[in-house]
Amino acid sequence: MLHSNLLATYVLDSTVKIILKNDKITQDVVGKVVEFPKYTTQIMNLANQNAQGTRPKVVGQMSELIAQFPNKTYDEWVKWYNEQMPNAIDNATEKVYSMVKSIDNAASKIDKDIVRKWIEDLVLTKTFTGFRFQESILNEISRIKGVQYKVATPAEESKGIDGFIGEVPVSIKPITYKTMNRLPENISIKMIFYEKLKDGIRVEFDF
Repeated sequence: MLHSNLLATYVLDSTVKIILKNDKITQDVVGKVVEFPKYTTQIMNLANQNAQGTRPKVVGQMSELIAQFPNKTYDEWVKWYNEQMPNAIDNATEKVYSMVKSIDNAASKIDKDIVRKWIEDLVLTKTFTGFRFQESILNEISRIKGVQYKVATPAEESKGIDGFIGEVPVSIKPITYKTMNRLPENISIKMIFYEKLKDGIRVEFDF
């Protein structure tokens, strides 16, 4: 096996497998690789996610534009793109740079105490709630129905019960469970389905 920072070649029996790193591809097709100071691309990526500076409405639908490009070379592509989208690069730059400045301002407010709070929230709070979110589901549905809830005991869990809404035993499963033909045979157990979202959980039930 031959190693390089940009290329790895594997020979297994008579089969050759090649891994081309992104910088190798860029060097081959563009002729240069742009270097950035350490950590700066991570900051700019974060800023771009928030500012949405390279969304199609700002820089165009890139898959369509590159498909329409009539020539071959990188220099020709740059010239053609700037003709098609004359202010796109400037507009995207302004959006992302403005967000970088906002991030820089926020970073100046981070001290060791804030870092500790963030670590505690990530390691302790989010871990615990990630495993115990079912109780929050039971709590909210019982509130809607105006009854008490109870978390299942280990013996009840062995029967497929995750908790009780009032006196009704319920099973809490991900929404994908609907398509798996694995619903409880005990018709007295009511189903609650959930779907994890970026900022919470979507819940549905019909009892």
